[in-house]
Amino acid sequence: MKNNSENLLTFGEHLDVLRKMLFRIIIVLVVLFISIFCFKEDIFMLLLAPAKNDFCLYRWVEGISSILNVNFSFDEMDVRFISTELSSQFMVHITSSLYLALLLASPYILYEFFLFVSPALYDNERRYSVPILITVFILFAFGVLLSYFVLFPFSFRFLVSYQVDYMVENRITLVSYISTFATMTLLMGLVFQLPVISFLLGKLGLITSYMLKECRKYAILLIAIIAAIITPPDIVTCILVMGPLYLLYEFSIWIVELMENKYQ
Repeated sequence: MKNNSENLLTFGEHLDVLRKMLFRIIIVLVVLFISIFCFKEDIFMLLLAPAKNDFCLYRWVEGISSILNVNFSFDEMDVRFISTELSSQFMVHITSSLYLALLLASPYILYEFFLFVSPALYDNERRYSVPILITVFILFAFGVLLSYFVLFPFSFRFLVSYQVDYMVENRITLVSYISTFATMTLLMGLVFQLPVISFLLGKLGLITSYMLKECRKYAILLIAIIAAIITPPDIVTCILVMGPLYLLYEFSIWIVELMENKYQ
């Protein structure tokens, strides 16, 4: 099927369209950044919530334990973050605001890039590109939320309470906390794109569902390595990450198999 774009743009016109697209994205990012920066208390209440004893995950786990008649409760944490450099708190405020602005603007950025490349797509490519974009955003958001509400809190609680000796006190810097938080949530959002990547590779004929099934044992090893890389160095969080990643792998097999049956 032919591309329905009748008027081809010159190289200069393509650059002009790209410039306007980038300008719109920058404007949206700046507006979001300034808005987020102005709500410092609310933003850091959200970011620092997993470090507090009344975080929702801890209440949920204790509530479920109570329903199951299991005597379990988390130990109280007394976390006080420190700042070791004069400008570190201000710089953390800036980087956190920028990170959240990029996170919130990601659907709009994806939409702008789709508008930019859509004239070059064939009709059949354009037909399934919108569902792919929606799926990319949903999976990214799910990965970020899973990291925020489950994986990062468990990881933080384990690491902050771990001591090699009672003489060694954990004094956590704010920079270290925010850096670990941002890195982990971003990477979880990215690795959750596995079904989309598998769909595209299957569409190109580079992988098959049979190939994915045969490579399960190697996939488990690779998943373990990826989980160890994107999580802090503790086995609990690594296992918690491996579970969703393996489910995504099985879901990817189903997606590729479904596509093969459809176009068989």
